[in-house]
Amino acid sequence: MNKTLAAALAFGAPFVFSATAAQAEFTWEGEIEIGNEQIISSDVAANEIRDTYATITATGTYTFGNGVSLFSTLTAESVTDATADRSFDDIGLYVEEIGLSFGIGEATTVSIGKLHPVFGTAWDDAAGFFGGTLAEDYELAEQIGVLTDVELNGAGTLSFGVFYADDTGLSRSAWFDRGRNTAAAGGAGNTGELDNFAIQWAHSVGATRFHIGARHLSASAGDVDDEQGFVAGIGHSFADGFDVFAEVASFSNFGGGADDATYATLNAAYGIGQWTLSGTLAHRDLDSAGDTDLISVGADYEFQNGMTLSGALAQVEDTGVADTTLGVSLIIPLGG
Repeated sequence: MNKTLAAALAFGAPFVFSATAAQAEFTWEGEIEIGNEQIISSDVAANEIRDTYATITATGTYTFGNGVSLFSTLTAESVTDATADRSFDDIGLYVEEIGLSFGIGEATTVSIGKLHPVFGTAWDDAAGFFGGTLAEDYELAEQIGVLTDVELNGAGTLSFGVFYADDTGLSRSAWFDRGRNTAAAGGAGNTGELDNFAIQWAHSVGATRFHIGARHLSASAGDVDDEQGFVAGIGHSFADGFDVFAEVASFSNFGGGADDATYATLNAAYGIGQWTLSGTLAHRDLDSAGDTDLISVGADYEFQNGMTLSGALAQVEDTGVADTTLGVSLIIPLGG
């Protein structure tokens, strides 16, 4: 483990051990998603494949009485991309997050371990089965580092951190082994050193929310140059149940390669009782690969017991090839 991170973990340890057992509490939550994603028509017949899948996540948090928490998220899912029709294949179990979190004063929270640095929200917040499909390209996940959230006395939240892509044994998976990541594999941010950072400011004013952020991912083995990225987003929730959200992200040397990249997501959702109707327009522009455009409409139904049934249809045109994809899923919440 990086020496700087090891020192930070040692610094946080006294906060943990000063807690009393009587004040400790364990909580957990999770979900099971069972779904099917199928390209039902395409300009290229070989693209017409089906992926029937299951994803299980569980997050446990052990909170001490002094505000210190130990947390971990386990995920089981297919850890390879589908290349032909498949049903519940290549499922691996891995540690998505694990670490220590503690407060400094009343406004600052520090987290140390394997984490998800904050950069953009479209990959998580866009409504609908395909709402965050393109934005997932720039999600920062499974990073080793130190993250900090600072509440700015009514002026929003500032989130920042230093990190690198997980190259420990935790980058592997049980059942179906996806292999261990190493810095030799390349990719921006996969450096084994705390020489990457992300910063984002988020704020809400009434029913309007917005954020702006930046990141720097250092070049790794075989990369062309460091990646620089910027993101900005805004959303508004209307009183009648209508919600709109937009996010734009721009990168130079995306992924450490020669390409510059631009992403844009426009998402809308309308709640009617237990139904949520949604629509998404998304665009991706990579210098060498060209443009990708996604149009999607979907509907979600939340049952009284908390389960959610989702369905959506998407039209994706990628470098001149058009695919029509149908997605359906059932999400079962877990908790204890």
